[in-house]
Amino acid sequence: MNHNTPLSPRPLHHLSDVHHRVLTAARLRKHGVSTADLNERCRPDGPWQQLLPGVVLLHAGPPTGEERLHAVLLYAARVPAGAAVPPQPRPPESPASRYPEVMVTGLAALSLHGFAAAPPLSALDRIDVLVPRARRLRSAGLARIVRTPDLPAARQVSGVPVAPVPRAVADAVADLSDAATVRVLLSEAVRAGHCEPAAVVRELNQAKLLTLPHVVDAVDSLVAEGRALAEDRLYRMVREYGLPDPVWNVDLRLPGGPHLGGLDAYWPDQAVAVELDTRAPRQDEDALWSEYARKREHLERLGITVVHISPRKLRESLEQQATVVRTALMASGDRDPAAYVVVLPR
Repeated sequence: MNHNTPLSPRPLHHLSDVHHRVLTAARLRKHGVSTADLNERCRPDGPWQQLLPGVVLLHAGPPTGEERLHAVLLYAARVPAGAAVPPQPRPPESPASRYPEVMVTGLAALSLHGFAAAPPLSALDRIDVLVPRARRLRSAGLARIVRTPDLPAARQVSGVPVAPVPRAVADAVADLSDAATVRVLLSEAVRAGHCEPAAVVRELNQAKLLTLPHVVDAVDSLVAEGRALAEDRLYRMVREYGLPDPVWNVDLRLPGGPHLGGLDAYWPDQAVAVELDTRAPRQDEDALWSEYARKREHLERLGITVVHISPRKLRESLEQQATVVRTALMASGDRDPAAYVVVLPR
């Protein structure tokens, strides 16, 4: 039998895309490829090659980045011999059922998300893949297994299950020691609009990475950049949707009394304030939120309406947030006059 001879009533020569250039040994057996023939074809000078345990590439020569990626996913998703096969509620060819309970994470995921700072797939020595903690699976070859007690909802990128950007960033940072690289990845996550700083910091905190000095420095830069971007959007909202000009970045005080807190925008005539929620969630998140709530309650007792806006809302629904602020300004005439407060630059 030569290498072009059909192997079974279901020959392989009709299979052309990457899902059929990279197959598991189990699937090859279903096509009539015996273990002996598989070993023969995967010999050092043979036409096939074993990329990972139980995963075969059906051609000689270096694998492409896409082939390496699918090999890792097949390796992580394959059911061990003798294990019960889980039910497949989805169509057989959906990405979720082809690679159940696994997803690409780390630098490979960031590359798929389009990060300019992430190396291309072909340049990575290994590809991180996220799996449930209970899976009995070891890292092997180019596949690095990352376990998690709570698997996030995967994003589908070109038919591949990929971890959300905040989780992928945290998994990438866990393996990096260069402060500049960490800072660039975190900055791109926010600057390119992939996610808000709070989501990244939350994942870094859960991964217990906020004790590392180079990560803390990068997070401080990230939070500052996230606030600057949110402030720019707030300025644009006022300008583009015809809101009256507020006084920007001010502190309020009672005459001869205590400091009431800083605000991002304030309309003195209407006693309406806007405050951006740019908290970076860490261990003290509850305490920080309580401080926000106390300030808001105090101002509202004085007759000042506080509109609380998150950077995400400004990014995703700018017009809607402008409507909320405009409604608060228009409603000021129906309220009792607010207490007199002193407005100071912050």
